[in-house]
Amino acid sequence: MGDYKIAVIGGDGIGPEVTDEALKVVRATGVAVETKEFELGARHYVETGEVLTEETLDDLRNFDAILLGAIGPAIGSKEVPPGILERGLLLKLRFALDLYINLRPFSGTKSSLAKNNELYVVRENTEGPYAGEGGQLRPGTPFEVATQGSVNTYHGVERCVRFAFELARDTKRKNLTLVHKTNVLVYAGSLWQRIFEETAKEFGDVETSYCHVDAATIYLVTDPGRFGVMVTDNLFGDILTDLAGAVYGGIGLAASANLNPARTGPSLFEPVHGAAHDIAGQNKANPLGAIRSAAMMLRHLGESEAAKRVEDAVLGVSDNLDNQAERLSTADIGDAVAERV
Repeated sequence: MGDYKIAVIGGDGIGPEVTDEALKVVRATGVAVETKEFELGARHYVETGEVLTEETLDDLRNFDAILLGAIGPAIGSKEVPPGILERGLLLKLRFALDLYINLRPFSGTKSSLAKNNELYVVRENTEGPYAGEGGQLRPGTPFEVATQGSVNTYHGVERCVRFAFELARDTKRKNLTLVHKTNVLVYAGSLWQRIFEETAKEFGDVETSYCHVDAATIYLVTDPGRFGVMVTDNLFGDILTDLAGAVYGGIGLAASANLNPARTGPSLFEPVHGAAHDIAGQNKANPLGAIRSAAMMLRHLGESEAAKRVEDAVLGVSDNLDNQAERLSTADIGDAVAERV
């Protein structure tokens, strides 16, 4: 067992509550972790005017991993302009730490549409429409023009596709689907498809297929077992994984890892859900997404046995939540998982 330095960004709303439970479960595994809290997010921005300073970023680089709860202001709040936190904190961390893979695993609960199925979505995390290419002309006039480009490089796409093939090879099904919109996005789509087909030649044991993104949304609902591993671009991956969260048992269970597979810096782990300010401080939030994200953190750190125990415990607890979810508090659920671990 290692002794790991973990940076904790509880963030806003229910974020601090669910990260507390995630750390409770991590410690129940016996893995030794040393944590440091970082005050970042909407509240921090409102109080200080800071989003993420270079000094704080340099400090974060010294940790083995980053565990994040949730970031964002309450719905309707005008204190934090749109895009400030997304671009100044979340995307800045992805770009600065080269977190070029967003990995989201899904396991269907017994009451979900995807019962007994598993899915991994590999999302390119630093390019596409989120790279920030674009601009505005004559804003606020009837002649306003807004452009938003999608940046796709051979380097960025190839390393994402290769990661997905390596992941698919390690799964039972050895099945990988490229999801894009090649019939309309002909330039980016062509790059993705050519790289996918080139890389497939090195992975003869992996079954491959292609699916348009609009068709993929249909199949996720009507035939979720169709997919084993998906690989896709930044925007499509963002949308598909929210849908997958609902299909596989609820967004509260959905976990994610923002990975730097080269390990030149710390990777970041966070649940897919938002800050949910409406239930913050009421001990009502479902912490299972954060706990499973912590399991992904353990696996990335090399603690595979501890990670498996947490993953199994999360599935066991989630399968038993149907009839008592409203009676269990955030802490109760965390305790239940820690007890199983």
